[in-house]
Amino acid sequence: MTLSITDRRLTGGLHGANLCATANQEASMITCYLSYQIDPSQVAAFEAYGKSWIALVEKYGGQHHGYFLPHEGPNDLATAAFSFPSLAAYEEYREKIKTDPDCVAAFAFAEKTGCIKRYDRYFMRPVLEGDAGAVADF
Repeated sequence: MTLSITDRRLTGGLHGANLCATANQEASMITCYLSYQIDPSQVAAFEAYGKSWIALVEKYGGQHHGYFLPHEGPNDLATAAFSFPSLAAYEEYREKIKTDPDCVAAFAFAEKTGCIKRYDRYFMRPVLEGDAGAVADF
């Protein structure tokens, strides 16, 4: 599989406990959820790849919520999630990573090691504020 910086197969949503947002921020925030099929013999390489992207997403104004590697269950599935304040901010990030040497190197590393067999991207919007009476008011 060839990884491309312009690949359009990723999206998603998952939020860490440290993520705080107002109702307006929730409405415009976009979360990219990534689902990976990885090579089980390359989990350490995939972990290195993930650690590099955590820093790179944050470099461009995103909030990374982490990579989640196989522990029990299927040994070839991993996930990750990160958020940007808006779709426009995410699109700006996507443009900047095309020429960032560290981003290009991260893609090349995944290609060289073969740690990623395929991935999907999903975009979701967060619901971050609780309301115990929400179902009663529905």
